[in-house]
Amino acid sequence: MRALNKPISVIIVNFNSGNLVTTCVQSVLMSTIPVEVFVIDNASVDHSMSLLRSTIGITQSTVHFIENKHNIGFAAASNQVLKQAQGHYLLFLNPDCILQPDALAQFQATLDQYPKIGMAGGLVCNIDGTEQAGCRRSVPSPWRAVIRVLHLNKLFPHHPRFKSFVLTQEPLPDKPIEIEGISGACMFVRRTALDDVGPMDESYFLHCEDLDWFMRFRIKNWLILFIPAIKIIHVKGACSRTQPIKILWYKHRGMVKFYRKFFYSQYSILISWSVIVAVWARFFLLSITTYGLHFWQRHFRK
Repeated sequence: MRALNKPISVIIVNFNSGNLVTTCVQSVLMSTIPVEVFVIDNASVDHSMSLLRSTIGITQSTVHFIENKHNIGFAAASNQVLKQAQGHYLLFLNPDCILQPDALAQFQATLDQYPKIGMAGGLVCNIDGTEQAGCRRSVPSPWRAVIRVLHLNKLFPHHPRFKSFVLTQEPLPDKPIEIEGISGACMFVRRTALDDVGPMDESYFLHCEDLDWFMRFRIKNWLILFIPAIKIIHVKGACSRTQPIKILWYKHRGMVKFYRKFFYSQYSILISWSVIVAVWARFFLLSITTYGLHFWQRHFRK
């Protein structure tokens, strides 16, 4: 039965996204089916919320604003409105994403056909239309992480044992397919599946809470679907440009937590700790590179 005519609940967590969150909400409000929108702001210090309010208007009854006094993280902010959300389907959407008017209708129609699908994602693209790296992926197990770091997938491109967890190098399917992971920027979730699995783990402040959720959905026998016909534009990194090293810290800390939570007992201590050391080594390397780039741009670029 089609969701009893309830609106789709769209949950958007904002943090210093400038005018992008306004564009995002406007695209959601152009949906061909009814929506309710929750914009949760994590103590932004830019003009994003004032611009959104002035553009959308406080009389727009389908848009609800929640402004936190502190940045409580993505998962906690998303979970904040779950009791208020009415929809049998919920879309967790980044504020730097743009939907097509029929995207929500397509998501709903597809999941209505397949009751065991707990979550679905679409073709998440860059502004130039190219597919983003995190759009289709397998769960990054320690072995897959080793393959990625050492580029073993390039040394053995046709060997199934050495496939990367990033699947964007594979041909785009022509129909919806079951997959291990989608983009965390746009997650369309069945409410009954969410109630069964539980909300996102709030101990992840930013990044990897989506990977955790994918694992837990699959453990509970809910399938994840990738729908290539639904296209979403994602201005990746728009909310993290002012604090790139801090974002790197959250991302790598989250990855270590993810590995320890789901894979630590499955591998030897040597392999487990090797992966953790590799994750932090990568963080320090990227931090030095990022700091050097910012220093050069600030002092030498004209």
